[in-house]
Amino acid sequence: MIATQAAVVHENGGEFVIQDVTLDDPGFGEVLVRNIATGVCHSDMFVQGGMVDMPRVLGHEGAGVIEALGPGVNTLKVGDKVIMGFNSCGTCNNCLSGKPYSCESFLLLNMFGRRLDGSTNITAADGSAVSGNFFGQSSFARHSIANVRNVVKLPDSIPDKLHKIMGPFGCGILTGAGTVINALRVRPASSIVVFGGGGVGLAGAMAALASGATTVIVVDLNDDRLALAKTLGATHTFNGADANLKEKIIEATGGGAHYAMDTTGNMKVVRLSNDILRIGGTTALVGLSVPGTPVELDHMGMLDGRNIIGVVEGAAVPQVFIPELIDLYHAGKFPFDKMVKEYPFADINMAFHDSHVGTTVKGVVVF
Repeated sequence: MIATQAAVVHENGGEFVIQDVTLDDPGFGEVLVRNIATGVCHSDMFVQGGMVDMPRVLGHEGAGVIEALGPGVNTLKVGDKVIMGFNSCGTCNNCLSGKPYSCESFLLLNMFGRRLDGSTNITAADGSAVSGNFFGQSSFARHSIANVRNVVKLPDSIPDKLHKIMGPFGCGILTGAGTVINALRVRPASSIVVFGGGGVGLAGAMAALASGATTVIVVDLNDDRLALAKTLGATHTFNGADANLKEKIIEATGGGAHYAMDTTGNMKVVRLSNDILRIGGTTALVGLSVPGTPVELDHMGMLDGRNIIGVVEGAAVPQVFIPELIDLYHAGKFPFDKMVKEYPFADINMAFHDSHVGTTVKGVVVF
């Protein structure tokens, strides 16, 4: 058993309480990671409000160092610098086809706080079970038990200062950039509209610029985020409250966008993201909403060749895609660090507050 501290949610919508817990020793195919930092993601906020058994430990953008190996682990070693992303089974048809982001057990492995056998690996000081294993890591803790399938080894040469802020590569940044590069396959000299200027949306905008898009529009309600989007290279920014938003986007894109990405999960925005496409354009949906939420689209608009797709985790294989993003960063084409703000572990609730109200784009909690 490993003694550590974790930020625990005890009621739906409740704040995080830092408390002593113990972790199981890593089992077959698992590793123990000493976390140095972890990102704050909208998905954490979504699940903070419910969905997972209580009490629960969230966190799914962890960065740390391997401290122990479970049986059967031969691709990692103690001392390796790693990032943790989403988990997958490795045995279903989709995993075997190179699509772990479409794992048939994705929800069970990532969203419900337990292993596939129903067990949890976190215990409170009074001996009661705590829901863990969130995205195969529950990284709002000083230590995590992770699976080899959701761990990405980094080069030993990665500076500690950079490693500390790279946890969001495991989900939010992976999702935004991967949606653009892997799912939409944005082409040079094309146009894209990104709805939502948070970490996912701005990662998508940077990826579009790196892919050669010449018109990159970011839409948000927060003018500070729009200003940041401009510094990151967005060619246009519009406030989502603009009464003439649709017309301005169509004009800026010369008749409609080739691509759009919705990160908001707002059904009115989803409709707009499809309406501003040119014929043959594609919208990618990545924003979360309450299960069962309906969306209305212009049926005739769809018949003229517009497309809409849903994307999970940027349609990325983390062990392949994250090193590619690192290369883009070193080439000066993916300055993700400009949207990161660090918070000490004791201030995790402040990190959530600032991310919720929009004063922080990408919060990273540092241990």
